[in-house]
Amino acid sequence: MAVSPPSQAKQNKVPSALELPQRLAPSLEQKPESLGEEHSCILRATAAAQTLASIIRPCYGPYGRQKFLVTAKGQTVCTGHAAVILRALKLEHPAAQFVREAAQTQAENTGDGTAFVVLLTEALLEQAQHLLWAGLARTQLREALATATAEVLTALPSLAIRSLGPLEDPSWALYSVMNTHALSHTEYLTKLVAQACWVNREPNGSFKPERIGVCMLQGGTLNDSRILTGLAISGKPCGQKTEVLANARVALFICPFGPTNPFALATPRLSSSEELLRFRKENEQVGNQITELAAMDINVAVVWGEVNENLVLQADSCGIMVIQAKSRKEMVYLSESMGTPLLTRLLPPLEQGKCQKVYKRKFGDGGVAMMFEWEGEKSPFFTVLLRGPTMQGLQAAEQAVYCGIDAFSQLCQDPRVLPGAGATEMALAKMLVDKGSRLAGPDGLAFLAFAQALSSLPKTLAENAGLAAQCVMAEMSGIHQVGNFLVGVGIDGVINVAHEGVWDILRPKAQGLQAVAELVQQLVTVDEIIVAKKTPVYQQITKPTSKVKGSSPLKEKFFGKYV
Repeated sequence: MAVSPPSQAKQNKVPSALELPQRLAPSLEQKPESLGEEHSCILRATAAAQTLASIIRPCYGPYGRQKFLVTAKGQTVCTGHAAVILRALKLEHPAAQFVREAAQTQAENTGDGTAFVVLLTEALLEQAQHLLWAGLARTQLREALATATAEVLTALPSLAIRSLGPLEDPSWALYSVMNTHALSHTEYLTKLVAQACWVNREPNGSFKPERIGVCMLQGGTLNDSRILTGLAISGKPCGQKTEVLANARVALFICPFGPTNPFALATPRLSSSEELLRFRKENEQVGNQITELAAMDINVAVVWGEVNENLVLQADSCGIMVIQAKSRKEMVYLSESMGTPLLTRLLPPLEQGKCQKVYKRKFGDGGVAMMFEWEGEKSPFFTVLLRGPTMQGLQAAEQAVYCGIDAFSQLCQDPRVLPGAGATEMALAKMLVDKGSRLAGPDGLAFLAFAQALSSLPKTLAENAGLAAQCVMAEMSGIHQVGNFLVGVGIDGVINVAHEGVWDILRPKAQGLQAVAELVQQLVTVDEIIVAKKTPVYQQITKPTSKVKGSSPLKEKFFGKYV
């Protein structure tokens, strides 16, 4: 990833509205070139975080923009999901890699807040850089940031003015999270996710998100999406046997349903009798494997790979239904849900996947999905079937659905919600400014720095909404000063988030703040980047040998020359 040079990074820096370094005025006039290696390291780390944040910033919030992402494999994806973008980036600077790791951990643990972590880390690093330039010691800065973080995490629950009730429809709490990722039909998708989550919730209040899958079928519109009982994958039956209506025994294969030689041609060219005998032997071995599957009561084989037509005919004769899946992700989900392994050879699994029936189901204008259903009144699994005209739109809807499922999982652990649309960040910033202005020394500076970093997030929301950010921030600040912390950023300006129903979930927000603070505290203590590079092999070969037999420059350095 390209990183701007230190001088350019400082020129592009937006001056702090709080003018934090002026409280340490004697050191302010130092230039980056005169700071030495110790301070230039934090400058380069900040520049790397700024470059990473500049990629993610336009995607932040419900009014964020999409990006065409060209992956390393040459695939073009249209996405505005920060986690997807971060996974595709090839980063070289250690600080940028640390920021990505923190953001990905946030996404894995809570399902939300990836862009929040990246942008807040960049803003807080920039404020920490000001204080280091002004002469504050690194150890003092780290301790002061820890104090400010503790104050933020202590004040955060006081802003939670509403909670999800145990018998309440969760749609109102999930809408804001899903609206950030869905391109259209957010309200309808939110109702689907809320219904699937509510039905799958245990009587004791626990919730297992892995019991809800997502299946995408092109065709129709998102309004044609629905909830299905059981598991569904976008595959097709390959033979004459298209259903198993009782006691289905499933095996999963991520290999060709045919000869295991990966270099074998689809149409073999046999030029000698030896090749003919070898070809017949391979087919006989695969045929024996099909017979072994049938002997172990396997009657459904799901394959992610090429399917040999002749072997499908033999599977039909043995009573085995062969399904060709379209994605490895669906195979992994089937494996985790059924508790059966993914096999790389056509051998019977040690643990069979079991369900009541497997069959093909058609939807609307030619969409076909393979259904796996269980007996009983309550199915252990549900699937959100997404319909749409383009795969890009379906992928955005899939991300929104998964974010909604993760959000409900977080609400089951802590039902409290916070004001959204940047209102929480502005409220925390006001608290920090009020207390930091009364504190002397490093703690006061850290409080003000943290406040400035938090206020950059609603400013980004205003910029992405196409508003005059400075005017919106001034209006929000004035309203928050009089004690109304329910004011955030909307499409037309400031809004009352309680009236508009814009909420953030408390638990992911708290974990994101903690992750950012710990990362910045670690980065501000780094004073040097040491790169240990391996010597290329050709240099080792062409390196001249020492005149003294058995000696080397490394040995001479530590032990002196010897004979």
